[in-house]
Amino acid sequence: MSLMFQAKPPVKGEPSYDLWLKEKTAVLDSLNSRAKMIADTFNSMKGFKCNPVQGAMYAFPSITLPPGAVAAAQKAGQPPDVFYAFRLLEETGICVVPGSGFGQRPGTFHFRTTILPQPAALKEMLDIFQEFHRKFADQYK
Repeated sequence: MSLMFQAKPPVKGEPSYDLWLKEKTAVLDSLNSRAKMIADTFNSMKGFKCNPVQGAMYAFPSITLPPGAVAAAQKAGQPPDVFYAFRLLEETGICVVPGSGFGQRPGTFHFRTTILPQPAALKEMLDIFQEFHRKFADQYK
């Protein structure tokens, strides 16, 4: 015997509807705010472009890497976006997924990052990321 269970939200008029709607709205508003924070921050950084996050938990900013970084990556035997992601992880603890793992167009670089950290933690991460990128760009210009 197989039992099928469906997750159905409460309907208007049921005792839990108002609380459910309030909680659902708060979660969706927070995700929307975090998605905007990610895109706005990356779009304010030199060499970055980030489309609005729509319907996913990830942002895929593209990045223009300085020629020195591309050369250092080649010397290290790594794709440039992997080189960048490893440096970011090693120096800050921030983990992103290099775009070369997603089949990006040759000569372009991007990475995937999540929007899921709570707003205060996300802001802190983005502040650290911005500082890392400034130093990285200066080092490899």
